[in-house]
Amino acid sequence: MERRSRARIEGQITEAAWLYYHDDLNQNDIARRLGVSRATVANYLSEARRKGHVRVSLTPEAFGTHSLARDLVAHFGLTGALVVPPGAGDRADALRRTARACADWLPDLMAPGDRLGVSWGETVFLVSEAAERMSLPDLTIVQMVGSRATPLGFAAETCSANLARRFGAGCVNLHAPLIVGDADLAARLRAEPVIAEQLAAIATCNKTLFAAGSCTLNSHIVKNGVVTPDLLADYVARGAQAVLCGRFIDGDGIPIPGEMDDRMIGVELPTMPGKDMGLLVSSGPDKVAPIRAAIRGGFATHLVTCWATAEALLGAPA
Repeated sequence: MERRSRARIEGQITEAAWLYYHDDLNQNDIARRLGVSRATVANYLSEARRKGHVRVSLTPEAFGTHSLARDLVAHFGLTGALVVPPGAGDRADALRRTARACADWLPDLMAPGDRLGVSWGETVFLVSEAAERMSLPDLTIVQMVGSRATPLGFAAETCSANLARRFGAGCVNLHAPLIVGDADLAARLRAEPVIAEQLAAIATCNKTLFAAGSCTLNSHIVKNGVVTPDLLADYVARGAQAVLCGRFIDGDGIPIPGEMDDRMIGVELPTMPGKDMGLLVSSGPDKVAPIRAAIRGGFATHLVTCWATAEALLGAPA
C-alpha cells in the first residue's frame, strides 16, 4: 500500500510539472485536474525541481544586454559580460546568484573540441554545483591547479569533476597537491610521468574558468593554509592585488614571483592570457581590485559579476 501511494504521488509530481511547464496551466487549474489543493501543487513543483525533473534558467542574454554589462565590455575591452541583480539577500546570496548566472552562460561559450581549464575556490565550486545536466559534445575539462582540501568540504578536483559530469565531458584531473614543503619535492612530482602528462594537458586548454581572489586575511588562500598571514603581508608589500589559481598578481596583472612558486604544482600564470576565452566569475566589494587586476593582465575576456561590483568597477580607473 505504501509503495502504491508513493508511486501515485511520484506520478502526480511529474504530471504537475508537465502541465505547468509544458501545457502552461496555472496552479489552480492543475489542482482541479489532479484533485489536490493548490498548496500541494506548489509543493509538487518544488519537489520536481529538487529532484532535477525540471530545469529552469534565465537566458544569459537577459543579463548580457543590461546597460551595466555593456558598459563593462566597453570600459574594459571585454568580449562579453553578465551582471546579475543584487536581490534582497546577503553577500553570500549575491555570490550564489553570480555563480548560477555563470553556470547558465558557460554552455553557450563552449564549442566542440574545446578544452576548458578549471580553477578552484568557493566561487568556482558554486558554479560547478549550479551547472545544469546536459551533453556538450567533444568537450574536455582540465583541472588547472593541484589538489587542496578546504574547510568548505571540497578540493580542486571536485570543481573540474563536477563540471565534467554535468556536461558529459571528458575530464583530466591533476593528481598532485597544490603546494608541497620544498621545491625539490615539487620538481620531482612534476617529473613523474603521470603528473607531467596532466600538466601538459593544462597547456592545451584554449579556454579557462577562474575566480579572482583577494589579498586579505579572509581570502581563500589564507583560510586554506596555502600562505601564512606573514607571507601574505610580504606579497601585499610588493604590490599584490589579486590571487589567480593560487598565485599572486599586482594591480597591472603582472605575476609577482616568490619562493612558493617553486613549491606549487599547477598552471603557471604567464600561460593563461591570450586564450580564446578567459571566463572570470567574482563578486563582492573585496573583489573589485582583484577583478580589475585580472582584466588588466589579459587573463579575462568574459566577466560575470553582480550589480554592486560592476558599479564599483565602472567607478574605478580602467
